[in-house]
Parts: sequence; C-alpha cells; structure tokens
Amino acid sequence: MKKIIIIVLHFVVILTLLIVLGIFTGNSGGSTNTKFTGELEQGAVIKVLENDTAKKQGYLAELINAFNEAYADKGIQAVDANMSESDDLTTSGPFGYGADVYYQPNDQLMAYVDGGHIIPLPTSLVDCYDVLNDKAVGGLSRDGVMYAVPVNVQSSLLYYNKQALPADWKENWDDNKNDVPDMLESYPALYEYSMQLKNDGDDNTWGFMRGYEQPYFCLGYIFTYGAYIFGENDTNVDDLGINAGEGWKGIQILKQLATVMDQRAQNDTITTSAYEQIASGGFFCTITTPDTLGRFQDAIKALGKNPDDVLGITTLPMLPASGDLTDTDSELIPQVSMGGVSGYAVSSYTEYPNACLEFINFATSYDMISTRTEMLGITPARGDVAEEVGGTSEIVYQNLEDGLVYLMPSLSELDFVWPSVTTLFIDVAADAFRTTDAKYTSVEAYKEALNKCQNDVKQALGVFG
Repeated sequence: MKKIIIIVLHFVVILTLLIVLGIFTGNSGGSTNTKFTGELEQGAVIKVLENDTAKKQGYLAELINAFNEAYADKGIQAVDANMSESDDLTTSGPFGYGADVYYQPNDQLMAYVDGGHIIPLPTSLVDCYDVLNDKAVGGLSRDGVMYAVPVNVQSSLLYYNKQALPADWKENWDDNKNDVPDMLESYPALYEYSMQLKNDGDDNTWGFMRGYEQPYFCLGYIFTYGAYIFGENDTNVDDLGINAGEGWKGIQILKQLATVMDQRAQNDTITTSAYEQIASGGFFCTITTPDTLGRFQDAIKALGKNPDDVLGITTLPMLPASGDLTDTDSELIPQVSMGGVSGYAVSSYTEYPNACLEFINFATSYDMISTRTEMLGITPARGDVAEEVGGTSEIVYQNLEDGLVYLMPSLSELDFVWPSVTTLFIDVAADAFRTTDAKYTSVEAYKEALNKCQNDVKQALGVFG
C-alpha cells in the first residue's frame, strides 16, 4: 500500500512539474513554446481558415498554391479548410473538425485565449515580428504575449462615386475653397446633400447609405463623444462606458443619418448591395473597411468602367461638436471609428504546430502581404509594406496615430456587448420611420437608450460572463 502511495505521489509531482514548465514556457512572449521545435511534421496537411473576401477574390487560392509550390520538397502542404470565416474554434476544435490555422479579427481570436484554444507564439520564431505595427501587435497580445500574427489593420473609410458629385460642387459645395467637396469633409454637408438626393424624385439615387445591422460601423459615433466599452484601455470589464460622456449625441447622429436613407438601414440590404450601387451611382457613398476595395473595383469593371474614374476613397467626414447634423455653425470634430486587427493564429488542437507556424511565416512574408494588399486593398500590419503602397494605408495609419481608431477589445467578454448594441442601433434606424410612436425624440430619450443598452450588457455579463 505504501509503495502504491509513493508511486502515486511521485507521479503527481512529476505531472505537476511538467504542467508548470509547460505553462511558463508556453506563455513567455520571448521564449519558445514547447510545441514549436522547428522540425516540420512530415506529411502535414494544414487546413487554413481564411475570410470570405480572400476566398472570393482568389487570394487564398494564390497563397495556398504559392506555399505548396515553395514547400513541395519539404513534406508539408496547405489546403482550404472550407469553413465559414466565423467558425468558432471553441466548439469545432475540441471535436476534431476545426482548422489548423485561423485568420480572424482580434475580438474572435483573443476570445480563444481564455480556454487555451490557440497557442501562444514565440516572437523569436515569427519572421516578420520586427516590422509589425506595434498597435497591431498589441491587439493580438495579452499580458505581453502574442497569440496571433497581425496581417491587416481595419478601420472605416468613406467610399464614394466621383461621378455622383453634383456638377456645380466647386461653385456651391466647397465653402473653404480647398478643392475638396464639402460632403466629403463634413457630415452636416453630407447630410444636406443626401437629403437632396432622397427628395429629388428619383427613387434610384441616394446619398449616404450604411446599414445599421453591423454595430462595428455604428459604435464610432458614440465613441466620438466620449463613450467606450470597457475601462482601463478595455481591460476592465467591471467598468462599462457605453453611456459615458456625451455618447447620446452619437445616437442622435445615427437617427438623423437614418432619415436620409429608407427602411433598408435596418437590415443588411444596403451592406450587400453597396458594391454594385456605388459602381452604378445608385448610392453616392458608404462606409466600410479597406479590404473590400477589390469588390468595389470588380463591380465597376463589370459595368465596363474604369475604377480610377469612378471610385473615390477618403477618411471619414468631420462630425458637429453639437451632435446635430442640421447645425451648420457647429465646430467640427474628427470622427472616431471602431477598428480591429486580423491575423493568423495556430489552433491548440493541431497536430502540426511547426508546419502551421511555417505557413504563417510564409503568408506574412513581404511578397505575400504585398500581393494580399494589391488584390484585396488591405491596410497591412507590416510597416514596410504599408510604407511602400501608401494610399489608404496612409489614412488608416495616420488615424491610428491620431487616436481616431478604437481597436476592438481583445477580451472574450466583448461577445456580450454585440447583441445589445446591435438591437439598439437597429431600433434607432427604425425610429427614423416611425410616425406616431417614435421613441427617440429628446436628449433624455437618447440617454435612456444608452442606459438601457449598458444595463443589458451588464446583465448579460453577470449571468453568462
């Protein structure tokens, strides 16, 4: 009996030491995770989950073909995981049908950290680490440990049809005479022009169009006036700030913007049709992310037009400090937009961690990120590529530096924020078309809407968080 007890105790001690050593080695940002030996697993077939845009635009196929050609004599290959871009590793991984490499935004990837679903990466083995944007790295790190290699920095840009500008814009829509149309510089001017298009008797022409079903594009309006999600730089979930500052002004702005649209603002109709509508001139402008550039260009080419002649891209217009789009005398302030960082992570359930990291190093090489930028119009997290391509990358990087990009919190608790804010924004859009039963008609109503939203999030965090 004593021998059995001694054997068990020895086993427990050894197991405990192994676990402790594994934890401390795996989570040290500068040291090498025990899973990464540098030896490629022969016969490895790496399943790669990419986003839908990369698949539709042909980039994923090009990446996989290039990798397989380069590593044909190394005994490893990559394949398309053929899974939804929003696949949840927490459910697919443990059951053995998840991908090996995940490309997703930081809010999804970092939600996997708590359960140990992705492997911390040793920065010494990440080839591009020294040229990555620091803020991009921070968005995919926790406590100084990097969990994914950033590829793309996301934020909002204004896409517009140059040919849909009024013919007299230089005379009547350029108050400061800087050769930039007023509706591209300020929301009050954009609101006025959009209202003209709505009321011009042509049901096929619209001004500003953006669906509210994606809160990612709506939150920036309340952030601009002092609201936030979590406190202490989005690390303290006990400090909710959805109703902080004068965030109610952002709700007022959203309702006013909805009035220049129609009921499509409440669903995804505008979002899915925006590429063709901007191309044809049905919409003057919309707001979306840099990586959709290729889809706009394809839609314009499909009409036999030159994208350079049709498509304009610029930073977001300025908002009125008063929070009222009809106030043309208000001081104008820059808009904050929500942003994110998308990157590659290695699943903890993979049998081929070294082959996965090798694929990520290849996919984040200068040549492949340059190709991705050219094909998809992304803002690369690699500073050397961003400097080379300029264009929208310059806009996004400058906005990052100026504090005008609010990176999504890298906490799993963010999942409990999305449902409540989505419900609020869709209801605000609907309110623009209510006649006798409108809800949001006063400052107090706007404030109460944010208070309720915050309480809903707090309750969800208390029950499920």
